[in-house]
Amino acid sequence: MRLITEDWRLKLLGLGLAVLMLGAVAFSQNQPTTNTLSIGLNYVVTSPDIILINPPAKINITYSGLAAAVANVNTSNLLATVDTTGAKPGTAVRLNVTAKSLVQGVTPQQPPPIAVNIDTRQAVQIPVQVKATAATGWEIDPTKTLATCPGARYANPCRVQFDGPVTWESGLKAVTTVLGVAGQMNLLNQPVQLQAAVNVDLSQRTVPSVGVDVTAADVHIEAAQGATSTTVPLVDSDPSKPPPQGYRITAIAISPLSVTISGDPAVLARVQSIALGPVDLSKSKSDATFTVTIPYPRGVTGDVQTATVKYSISPNPNVSPSPGP
Repeated sequence: MRLITEDWRLKLLGLGLAVLMLGAVAFSQNQPTTNTLSIGLNYVVTSPDIILINPPAKINITYSGLAAAVANVNTSNLLATVDTTGAKPGTAVRLNVTAKSLVQGVTPQQPPPIAVNIDTRQAVQIPVQVKATAATGWEIDPTKTLATCPGARYANPCRVQFDGPVTWESGLKAVTTVLGVAGQMNLLNQPVQLQAAVNVDLSQRTVPSVGVDVTAADVHIEAAQGATSTTVPLVDSDPSKPPPQGYRITAIAISPLSVTISGDPAVLARVQSIALGPVDLSKSKSDATFTVTIPYPRGVTGDVQTATVKYSISPNPNVSPSPGP
């Protein structure tokens, strides 16, 4: 007992110093600290009349606390929420962001507002167009081309209900594409794609997401053998009379170089080129230009009716020019 009570003041002082040193060491290892983390933004859109176009997906949140608590923070327990209550359509609309930590002892700093483009949300019905290309020698009958949506609310003809930004809906089309149509074809579950106006990017993210109720359609197409078209070159013919003695043709330019012809496939298959009629160059001692009628074969029509032929004419150094003007 005397061993314990002897110099008890010194021993108590030593114990106190030891506790203080232990606390100092513990405090040095768990000091207050600050960190920043990039996390996803959660958007709360309660109004059915607005839609956010390409809003920011992430935001940087700064948070602080003791080092041990801060070390436990990650993207699943640090939250950032955007509340759109009361927001109206417009460009660069400011919305507040609320940051929250699920880790005890960690306090996040509230970030500044963000700017978001908000549009009016509207649902519209868009007819599905069949964009078909006939096989060679066949012609599609547009009156016998139809897209149907089995099981959909709008079955015949097929229509897509698009639920999204109203500014995207001007010029918006729903199209299914079929190539090489010959005879009668019934195609099931053909993909339906949305095609927007030139200045609209349909790949932009929206909140809420754009809604489309039909993504495939059944297509009926009929094509008959008949008129078709092809492109053939125009070629020159020998002049009915050559240039005067002592002159020669050095170049020939034809415009247009080719034409598109239409008609019976059997006839078109035999037309490889179209020769322009001959011209009289007997009085041409310099460049001469002629406008000639294009002689389309019987049963064939063309998109251009006349062609221009320019002959470049120069003296022939090996032949003496003929007298005359």
